[in-house]
Amino acid sequence: MIRQTIAALALLAAALGIGTAIAPAAAQDAQDQLDARYDRALAAGYKALMLCSAIGNAEENGATRTPESVHEWELSGIYAALDPIIRDLPFEIVREAGAVRFVSVAWSDDMPPRLAVRQKRTGCRVMPIGMDRATASASVAPSGPAIGIPANLTSLPPQDKRIEYPTVEAPSPAMQQLAAAAFGDAYGEDARTTAILVLRDNAIEAERYGQGFDVDTPQRTWSVAKSLAATFVGYRLRAERKSVESSAGLGIDESDPRRAITIDNALRMASGRYSDTPGNRTDPLYWGGTTVAERAQNWPLLHEPGTVYRYANNDTLAAVQALGPTVIDRNMLEFLQRTGMNATFVESDWQGNFVLSSQVWSTARDLARLGQFHLDGDIPGVGRVIDPQWRDYVSNPSGPQPEGTEWGYGAGWWTFRRPEGNAFEGIPDDAFAARGNRGQYVVVVPSRDVVIVRRGEDPAGGSGFDIAAFTREVLSALED
Repeated sequence: MIRQTIAALALLAAALGIGTAIAPAAAQDAQDQLDARYDRALAAGYKALMLCSAIGNAEENGATRTPESVHEWELSGIYAALDPIIRDLPFEIVREAGAVRFVSVAWSDDMPPRLAVRQKRTGCRVMPIGMDRATASASVAPSGPAIGIPANLTSLPPQDKRIEYPTVEAPSPAMQQLAAAAFGDAYGEDARTTAILVLRDNAIEAERYGQGFDVDTPQRTWSVAKSLAATFVGYRLRAERKSVESSAGLGIDESDPRRAITIDNALRMASGRYSDTPGNRTDPLYWGGTTVAERAQNWPLLHEPGTVYRYANNDTLAAVQALGPTVIDRNMLEFLQRTGMNATFVESDWQGNFVLSSQVWSTARDLARLGQFHLDGDIPGVGRVIDPQWRDYVSNPSGPQPEGTEWGYGAGWWTFRRPEGNAFEGIPDDAFAARGNRGQYVVVVPSRDVVIVRRGEDPAGGSGFDIAAFTREVLSALED
């Protein structure tokens, strides 16, 4: 794009008799203006989606969030390009029958406001830049899809919102002190904790929430969603009797080398494809209003699949796409109901395709249930719905590994050990974790039957929350 702009301005400069030495500077100035306008559009989409999801999803769960709370937590400390813009953009929340239906955010005098549209049970969707409210309303029905129960299922757990865990009879004072310390600066000088939950033997050892948050308050999981996605992939592969060696190149021509990318490659961030930024932020999809179909597969192959690790949102999206059409259907909603994660909202792009790399909102208890599901292996009243080996599969750091970190990477889950060993003293080798932006963590320790959940809104680029230190001290306290 920059080269094209430079070339066009150079031709214009020549035609006007202007020295061509000026053209590159002019081109760069034009690109800077274009980028600034795009950042403003993204910031408006970010704000619309966060307000819609934080407030609307909380209210559907029976909790309360206010615009002021969302500005304080979700819309503060975000990444540098959008942070100076986002909080001052004017917004409007539109309700229908008392529930959040639209959030619009103005960003330009010559374009419609950015829109997020809410649907019951499946959360909010950010609409394309330039879409008006009438078109958006026609695109997303207010009522979410009904959960059809397949004939071959004898029963499903009741669709209650809140998971009720037993609480230990005599909570450890040391555990209570650790939970309280997590809300200060003991595990990160700029950490902003909103929830702590520790389970042992499927009972609550500690549970604590920050002001304005409680057991019914969902927060965006960010990349913890990738671990949910990996769990969902295992669930669907068992149901469809498919293998992780199946192609993750859905929709790609049979002759295209990218067809060789397997579901296993994609879950392990080893597709070999190019991604535009480290971590592959996927801003056009998350905040810009493009779709999974437009973004997930259309990246060139740079390495042989399975040989190079590169963290990429699009790999997770491709792994989910490989299951078949990802337009909202009963499979995901059944999965959430079966696992008891009924206070979780798996959101989608504006055409209804799951954005399972990041765009999920969940409570601390629901995320604890995700961890406990991997410990239990089956569901009371339903039975086994995932292969017994799946926990070992997702927590095994095989294949290429990330560089410059003590963490290993399994299949959609991070591990506390690498192939060469475990550098985390005091944490068992079998421990693994879901990790997300701004300090979202779900730690699973099978040998101790422990699940640790930490939610937060840590500032982007800060020191964050030291989950390894917290995990080590929790496990030590549980021994006392």
